[in-house]
Amino acid sequence: MGKITFYEDRGFQGRHYECSSDHPNLQPYFSRCNSIRVDSGCWMLYEQPNYSGCQYFLRRGDYPDYQQWMGLSDAVRSCRLIPHTSSHRIRIYEREDYRGQMVEITEDCSSLHDRFHFSEIHSFQVLEGYWVLYEMPNYRGRQYLLRPGDYRRYHDWGATSARVGSLRRAAEYY
Repeated sequence: MGKITFYEDRGFQGRHYECSSDHPNLQPYFSRCNSIRVDSGCWMLYEQPNYSGCQYFLRRGDYPDYQQWMGLSDAVRSCRLIPHTSSHRIRIYEREDYRGQMVEITEDCSSLHDRFHFSEIHSFQVLEGYWVLYEMPNYRGRQYLLRPGDYRRYHDWGATSARVGSLRRAAEYY
């Protein structure tokens, strides 16, 4: 079970909306989002309705302004509750369609290039759990939620390039 509260103004002020499940369109409930309180669960926020646009991963905590969750603007139009899983396992491939060198990991990795020496990553197989992919090392840059399944090309996870810097398990606690 998850609980997240969106506030129109910074510092948890103004009109607010409480949510406890996936929501494809938050536009009717608030016009802008400048602060968020996550009481439980892990969430992926999206700048556009129907789970599209820039994505932002949040776990339990207070986010008094949108820069705290690395937001580029005060637009939050949909959200997804990430199910809790006890194990995480992902395969990373340096080429499309699961070709080239493959590495399987079960832990967070702050720099995929430093650890595995891949210049680019073109495909993934998420075997267990949910993962957040970051465009840059140290969990910075654009974020993408990887759910269990196959990602044969970077377009499959919504990216415009195969630039991958870091990878984190979508878990409330480590």
